[in-house]
Amino acid sequence: MLTEKQKDLLLFIHARMQERGVPPSFDEMKDALDLRSKSGIHRLITALVERGFIRRLPHRARAIEVIKLPDNQMGGQLAGHIAGQSVGSAGASAAPQRGFQPSVIEGSGPPRSNVASPPPSHVIDARTVSIPVMGRIAAGTPISAIQNHTHDIAVPPDILTNGEHFALEVKGDSMIEAGIHDGDTVIIRRCNTAENGDIIVALVEGEEATLKRLRKKGSTIALEAANPEFKTRIFGPDQIDIQGRLVGLMRRY
Repeated sequence: MLTEKQKDLLLFIHARMQERGVPPSFDEMKDALDLRSKSGIHRLITALVERGFIRRLPHRARAIEVIKLPDNQMGGQLAGHIAGQSVGSAGASAAPQRGFQPSVIEGSGPPRSNVASPPPSHVIDARTVSIPVMGRIAAGTPISAIQNHTHDIAVPPDILTNGEHFALEVKGDSMIEAGIHDGDTVIIRRCNTAENGDIIVALVEGEEATLKRLRKKGSTIALEAANPEFKTRIFGPDQIDIQGRLVGLMRRY
């Protein structure tokens, strides 16, 4: 059973995709449901994931998929909202349906657990292992990441630890004093926990991915840059999802 807010958000996302073919932003979702912050949207999305109505697409910072709708609500109720009426309005006109199609929404990232794996690594020979590159990661102002699998790279096996790994191309210089430069390729071990001082891939508010050093301070989480020009950012524990931990780096000259 969904709450009214959960149902309204699910129908708004689906109706917007059916109407425009363009996903709503977190700000649009927040305004549609008359919420004060995007963290409320993040919690609603998490609840819809747990109830099996949507799923997050792996390794993309802002992508979810609508996989089902509430019974007898296969679309149309929110067409009126798109025309300017309130979400869930009883007077909303029904939009014609051509059968339910899953909607891909730019809006959220992988959850804290049960994150789908990237393509598996495989051994090329005794000296190299191929791992997938999953797009770009910000070492500076957060950018939309992580993207789909773009290509593979060969890495020495002694870089890798136990578990699954993927690579990301670095954009920005906020971690330059940790030896991570713009254009480098970082090797990430997929995990959802880390220790103080680890350099991690962090998903902020389910929207933006960044590469920073983790500092836990009581009930808060600090994402610390390695460049004095960038400020440390402080978050609550429900605002950050750890996507992986840095285990290696590759650079071309």
